[in-house]
Amino acid sequence: MLQGAMGVGKSKAKVFDAERPDTTFANVAGYEGVKAEIAEVVDFLRQPERYRRAGATAPRGVLMIGPPGTGKTLLARAVAGEAAVPFFSVAGSSFVEMFVGVGAARVRDLFAEARKIAPAIVFIDEIDAIGGRRAGSGMVVANDEREQTLNQLLSEMDGFDPALGIVILAATNRPEVLDPALLRPGRFDRQVTIPLPALAERAAIVKVHCEDKRLGPDVDLNVVARGTPGFSGADLANLANEAAIVAVRDGREEIAAADFAQARDRILLGRREDSNVLLPEEKHAVAIHEAGHALVAALSTHADPVAKVTILPAGQTLGVTEQLPLVERHLYGEDYLQDALAVRLAGRAAELVELGQGSTGAANDLAQA
Repeated sequence: MLQGAMGVGKSKAKVFDAERPDTTFANVAGYEGVKAEIAEVVDFLRQPERYRRAGATAPRGVLMIGPPGTGKTLLARAVAGEAAVPFFSVAGSSFVEMFVGVGAARVRDLFAEARKIAPAIVFIDEIDAIGGRRAGSGMVVANDEREQTLNQLLSEMDGFDPALGIVILAATNRPEVLDPALLRPGRFDRQVTIPLPALAERAAIVKVHCEDKRLGPDVDLNVVARGTPGFSGADLANLANEAAIVAVRDGREEIAAADFAQARDRILLGRREDSNVLLPEEKHAVAIHEAGHALVAALSTHADPVAKVTILPAGQTLGVTEQLPLVERHLYGEDYLQDALAVRLAGRAAELVELGQGSTGAANDLAQA
């Protein structure tokens, strides 16, 4: 009675029914394969007869896996915008409470609401908050509430009374902690990996984030994309914003190529402090160290080409030799790795040859090597 009065057991899912997000697949740059796979689920809910005639049943759930910032939640918003069906959005953490049984009640409530207006899509963000591996036999159960919530979710997804016409989309960046019972076909039938964007995708993503910005004639977004290997979609949004801030700080409304370069250094290295001035002998040592990296990188056949050398301190670094790959590799040969190792150790080698002693400047190089 009291629980009902306080509304504790009620589901906290946000329903996008008539008020759908205005995000569509057109707003998600790249990831064509991922979009095609998720669009198929939307298509199934729109016209189930087409699939039923061929004897196909709807996928019960789609789990989106990928590093943080790759756009899993953005894709879910796009599904909500594209789907002609109601869309429930809820975070995994909103099921967990101090009262045992509340999470399970919220899961029941969520599916009861979804059944009323099926076909519908339910999106659970950060599902690892409730879908973690359950404790084995003989182990002390750390959180009985989370386990009950997971058990309820398992039975709702594919139990005695299967929820028809409801598709679950879920997102996580920690698939290894999820319970195996949750990942079996019939619950999450599909696992869609959303990796860090490749070169062409980065160029498309940066273009999306620069649509509302005025770019100078010297800005080439393909060059910006080439200079950002390993950046996620969120990192690229941040890069475009930082570049705009640099331009504003300089009293301009148009973003130049140098602004992107400065923003990238700021993100990767940290802020450049004018107060962080090196002593003359330190500057000499850093110059020799970086020259060693650059020289060996330039003379190595298989090493990535040198893009930039600087001895201006920024963040924790005193100097940097930046190399940018011409192509994005998925496999690294032994010849490439040996050359990369030689480039790493060249800074310290240059110090030993020129100054007769090493220094702590090579600590990061040795750690990477």
